[in-house]
Amino acid sequence: MSAKNDRRSPVIATNRQARHDYEILEEVEAGIMLAGSEVKSLREAKVTLSDAYARIIAGELWLIGLHIAPYSHAAAHTGHIVDRDRKLLVHRHQIEHLNARLAVEHLTLVPLQMRFVNGRVKVDVALARGRKLHDKRQLIAKRDADLEARRAMAAANRRGDR
Repeated sequence: MSAKNDRRSPVIATNRQARHDYEILEEVEAGIMLAGSEVKSLREAKVTLSDAYARIIAGELWLIGLHIAPYSHAAAHTGHIVDRDRKLLVHRHQIEHLNARLAVEHLTLVPLQMRFVNGRVKVDVALARGRKLHDKRQLIAKRDADLEARRAMAAANRRGDR
């Protein structure tokens, strides 16, 4: 299955604020190490991705700040720790590449979305650069201008003006 076909996989959670706050430079798909009750909670979409970030620690990629709520049908003693750090599974060369860019360009690793691919949970992690306030304003202005242009074209097509 190609990477473009994987995008149609069921999305568990998205970090909508990330695309607003950061300029996305590169995306990496990573597996994630989870406990059984965590996977069941993800199937119920009980996850908060907005406060999470990724970091390379001792040559391994970790997702920090991900909150997965306890599974509703699990007993208290068999459940999982909701805010623990979770290891992301990527190839060594990808970690080295990300680490090199992080060190040189002062970027950050931001999770964009979680989804199921062939029964496994995948996390799309982006190498991103933080946007300044004026960059955000320019982005919003450009988006509004594009929307107005599309509306004008649609209205012209409806009237028959061609």
